[in-house]
Amino acid sequence: MKKIILSGMMFAALATFSACNSNKAEDSKEVAEEQNDAKLDDTKLEDDSEFAVAAADGGMLEVQLGELAQTNAASADVKKFGKDMATEHGKANEELKALAQQKNITLPMSVSDDKQKKIDELSKKKGAEFDKDYISFMVDDHKEDISEFEEAASDAKDAEVKAWAAGKVPTLKHHLEMAQGIKDKMK
Repeated sequence: MKKIILSGMMFAALATFSACNSNKAEDSKEVAEEQNDAKLDDTKLEDDSEFAVAAADGGMLEVQLGELAQTNAASADVKKFGKDMATEHGKANEELKALAQQKNITLPMSVSDDKQKKIDELSKKKGAEFDKDYISFMVDDHKEDISEFEEAASDAKDAEVKAWAAGKVPTLKHHLEMAQGIKDKMK
């Protein structure tokens, strides 16, 4: 009888473990967050790791949408903006990867499901429709990014994470100005 109960408990534990693992593989951002929670719990890097994961997710989105803009946009301004986003956010992503590695922070390997939906949505559009929707999203997204980066620049516990975030704010503000300028010309 003890063997049956023990076997049943082991099976239940294994089933629970398998179910947890199958959910983790779905979203790279969630996997990174869970890994960071496990290893950085109760450390000063716990909140900083959340910012780093979100920044990496957003940075990868910017690169992929920038590349998409170079092929789907009609406007030369939008194509150039897309190229600049892919280049500049790609460079920032590499800097963040190096910093995260140094701080033992796990970053997502691919965009989150949420960000992938935006990429899929915009990839179905071409020409003027793409230009309008992409630039409008870039304005809104950069406003949100600026807020998140300013918060990290002010509140991050780790000095290097704080400095990295602060160093990106002027670039993000410049990107917002560029996107807003293109959007204003479209009216």
